[in-house]
Amino acid sequence: MKPMRLTLANDAPMGKDWTYEVKYDGFRTLLYWSEEGIHLISRNEKDLTDRFPEITALAETINPPKLPLLLDGELVVLNTPYQANFPLLQQRGRLRNKTKINDIATSRPVTFVAFDILLDPKWKLNKRRQVLKDVIKKLPTNRIQLIESFTKAEDVKAIVHTHQGEGIVAKKKDSFYQEDIRSKDWQKVKNWRTISGFLTHFDPSNDYFQLAIMEDAETTTIGKFKHGLDAEQHETLRSFFKNKGTKTEGGWNLGPGVCVDVHCLHAENGELREPVFHEFRFDLSHDECTKEKLEWDLSLFPENVTFTNLDKALWPGVTKREYLLYLRDIAPYLLPHLLNKKLTLIRFPDGIDKPSFFQKHASSSQPSFVETWPENDEEFLLCSGLESLLWFGNQGALEFHIPFQKVKEQQPTDIVFDLDPPDRDAFSLAIKAAQLFKQLLDELDVRSFIKTSGNKGMQLHIPILGGSMSYEETRGFTESLAALLVRQHPESFTTERLKKKRGKRLYIDYVQHAEGKTIIAPYSARATEKATIAAPLYWNEVTENLHPDQFTLQNTLKRVQTYGCPFSDYGQARLHQPIETMKSLKD
Repeated sequence: MKPMRLTLANDAPMGKDWTYEVKYDGFRTLLYWSEEGIHLISRNEKDLTDRFPEITALAETINPPKLPLLLDGELVVLNTPYQANFPLLQQRGRLRNKTKINDIATSRPVTFVAFDILLDPKWKLNKRRQVLKDVIKKLPTNRIQLIESFTKAEDVKAIVHTHQGEGIVAKKKDSFYQEDIRSKDWQKVKNWRTISGFLTHFDPSNDYFQLAIMEDAETTTIGKFKHGLDAEQHETLRSFFKNKGTKTEGGWNLGPGVCVDVHCLHAENGELREPVFHEFRFDLSHDECTKEKLEWDLSLFPENVTFTNLDKALWPGVTKREYLLYLRDIAPYLLPHLLNKKLTLIRFPDGIDKPSFFQKHASSSQPSFVETWPENDEEFLLCSGLESLLWFGNQGALEFHIPFQKVKEQQPTDIVFDLDPPDRDAFSLAIKAAQLFKQLLDELDVRSFIKTSGNKGMQLHIPILGGSMSYEETRGFTESLAALLVRQHPESFTTERLKKKRGKRLYIDYVQHAEGKTIIAPYSARATEKATIAAPLYWNEVTENLHPDQFTLQNTLKRVQTYGCPFSDYGQARLHQPIETMKSLKD
């Protein structure tokens, strides 16, 4: 069978009769689960079963509550819970070598995000969703997930914008599933990136127009488009190319001059994903259609934040523009660690070589979207969303430090060991300490996460549920583990607070984990010469080859998009910690 299809809309229908979902950028797939196993069929009825063994192998270890099952959903490579990586999925879909397929299925697995179940054609969407929810709940795997449903379009729009997702889907609650029908009961709204370029080529054999930008004073092609032009616009451009262009074997070439805006989802490696003509830009010259403008437009900056002095250097060779691009694109990974926590910012308004200052209180000049937390006649800064994060960045906030508890809680939600070697040349001591801590925590069944500090050390994080342990109890836990490592390796580690008494040993700072103290947030930049990042790591990366200078503002986003976020299940891990074991641990 072929799945039900969606109607493209300019905006989502509103009202209590509708429900809303994230539109993922993946392969629309039907998952058929029978006694014979799992089969994956694309919307064009192509068999994808042998391409995704991490999904099909589930049939060997899981017994669903009822067979057969027919699920409609999207196969995706998830960067974040709401952002899919289509280029990686596309590469995956082209693989045929079984060894390579199995390797990537382990290192960067796909997820089947289920949004419908096809058991009874008489069931309406509400009924189908409840049955689907019950089925997914009984499957002990995160490789098959239930899509999240929203009652307000504004909520899902905000999420999709922050996570730079593909778009949203609106579905009528009382709709029936209509096989291979494009129905207005299901409507999709794209989260377009609107980019600017100038036209350079027209191919009359397929009606494609080629789009280019200026990069280092040279013309660079970024892709081509044909859709979105009405008949008059199409004829105008066609005639212009014929009258003003140069005839070639493949069509007509045109010098830089005619600028247009095009909607798309991605622009990468000379290709535009789902390009649609938007409008002519007679107010732009081709010199303004630059690589810098393209990068900015693709990142979907919020319109209600003002950005200034973008060419100012904040680090040697790194401008504010580059920093804001990093903040914008890393926001889905960084924001979860900042939400509902009192911030301590370190601001460098004129760059790391000029004076800096700490800020944790609100100022009179901040915009209304920057939220605060009142406490004891003080107003503390919060970072509640993308707009706040970028406004702080524009103000020169390069470092984001966070406490261990949320504003409405008195007890910690995170335990952190700060592994502080005497200098960068002794970073190997931090690696040794992290590996030893990992062994101890694994023996206790404690889930732990590791990151570089972005400076000269590392930090080990243990997420816990707020209220599950007091600061006194976490202090007993951290002190006992730190003391154990010092006893076992007195030549390498110390808990001595005075620097002059530490010698060349690494300082295990468990005292830093206390009420009122802070730690650098995961993915925050640091004010170092190389613009390093407090970078989350996979534990298998913590080897002698590791060095904090490897993770910088220039490469961290690409790293996380390629390999995934090592802290992706940080929130889930806090639900399964052996709290009673941790409380009972004493020195």
